[in-house]
Parts: sequence; C-alpha cells; structure tokens
Amino acid sequence: MNGGPSGFNNAPVTRAFIIASALFTVFFGIQGRSAKLGLSYLDIFGKLRIWKLIASVFAFSSTPELLFGLYLLYYFRVFERQIGSNKYSVFILFSVIASLLFEVLALALLKDPAVNLVTSGPYGLIFASFVPFFLDIPVSTWFRVFGVRFSDKSFIYLAGLQLLLSSWKRSILPGICGILAGSLYRLNVFRIRKAKFPEFVTSFFSRLPWPTTGSPPSAPTRNIVGNVPSYAGRQVEASRNYPSSMPSAIEPPEDSIATLVSMGFDRNSARQALVHARNDINVATNILLEAQSH
Repeated sequence: MNGGPSGFNNAPVTRAFIIASALFTVFFGIQGRSAKLGLSYLDIFGKLRIWKLIASVFAFSSTPELLFGLYLLYYFRVFERQIGSNKYSVFILFSVIASLLFEVLALALLKDPAVNLVTSGPYGLIFASFVPFFLDIPVSTWFRVFGVRFSDKSFIYLAGLQLLLSSWKRSILPGICGILAGSLYRLNVFRIRKAKFPEFVTSFFSRLPWPTTGSPPSAPTRNIVGNVPSYAGRQVEASRNYPSSMPSAIEPPEDSIATLVSMGFDRNSARQALVHARNDINVATNILLEAQSH
C-alpha cells in the first residue's frame, strides 16, 4: 500500500512540514538538547517556556522516532491530496493546537514536576491522521505471515505502534492526545472541516523553491465523466505510478464500486478509476485522490 504518486506532487504543505521537522530535530540534536525537549509540569505551570512548546511541535527527541515519524508524515500526504492544501493546513493547525491543549490538561492533572511526561515531536498531527486513515482508507488485500492475518494497512499501523511505544509513557500520552484531536476534527467540532485559510497562505508553500521529487505534476484533460483525469497524455507518469494506463475489459466488481462510493466518490468516477486500475481498489483510490487534487 502506498500514499499515491511518489514525491510531494500536490502536497506542498506536507513537504514544508517534513523539512521543518527534520531541521528542528537535527538542530537540537547537534546541540545535544534533544533529551530536554519533552514537556513537563514546570515548563507550563512553573516558568512558561514558549520555545519548548514550539520545539515540541516539530522536533523529535531521537533518530528512530524521526525515521518512523517522517515515514508516517510522508505517507499521510495522501490526505492533503484528498482535501486540498488549504483544508489540510487547517487540519494540521487544529490537530497541533487541540493535542497541545490535551497535553497541558494531562500535565495539570498529573502534577508531577520531576519528569518530562510528554516527549517531543509532531505526535498530535501524526496520530490525528490515523483517524481518517482508519475510517476512510479501504483494505485492498489480505495476506498471512506464519498464520497471522495482515492487511496492506498493517505496515502503517505497525509503524504507528512503534512510534507510540518509542518512549513508553512519554510517547503514549501525546499519541492519545493526537487521536482525540483527530476525532474532534472528524466530528466537525466548531464546523472546523469547513474552515479555510486565505488562499495566499497555502499558495505560499507551493511557491517555496524546494527541490522537487517524484514525477512532475501535469494538467489533466477531462474525460466524459469529468472527475477522473485522462491518462492519454501522461503515459510516462501513469506507467510509473500505476500498473497500466490501458482500461481493462473486465467489469469492476460491485462491492469495489460500493467501497469507493462509501468514501464519497462519484459512482461513475469510481467505476472508471477501477477500469483504469484493472480493478485494484488501492490504485483506483489513488487515481481518484490525485484527480481531486487538481
């Protein structure tokens, strides 16, 4: 299972956040201050340390956490492609602020000034993203390893579990706070899912001169349905990202169409995407998400 087309095409906000997280982690790591980044009761209710609050949003406290965290952030760029960079920026801001408030509340209830109870890193955003991942991304394949049943989503869950347990209690707490923040966003508290930033705010990230990775974006031509892009003029990109750009003669299964429709896609668009993907529901989902991002 992948997060769609390779690279950061149509995901400039994710790219900026990942680069910022990596730079903050390296900066504090070189200074030997990574272990001191966790939040404690005294950091909030003693002498307020604003720099720790900011650092805790971006910087991981260890290299393994950085690797697993950036992998998950990179995978979850699929949601920016699905809802657009503007709404995804709102999702990031809401997840970060809500999870921080939950963490401050937990510190106030525990009142332990001796230790850093909350590890550093964008746990709020990462674990908030697991809510739409669990509810919206379908399972396309199942397989067994030594008699244990796994799905194509299992690797993402395992990476999340590794990150959640990386610092034991110190990482479990912000992970839970992130899941709560994602649930509040899902419930559309304060109608947050309709909120948007001014367009110039999110367009700023796409204009930043970062090195490009993956296949370059191109303007799709519209077909009869009008929702799924035609891949006739994008054969190189299609062959790189999807199994085949030629439609299959096999009619897509009704249950596969129903799965995509339940995710909010138009029925005709879902059927055509399955035809292009040779009835691979995971690839069809990526096609539909990419089409929405244009």
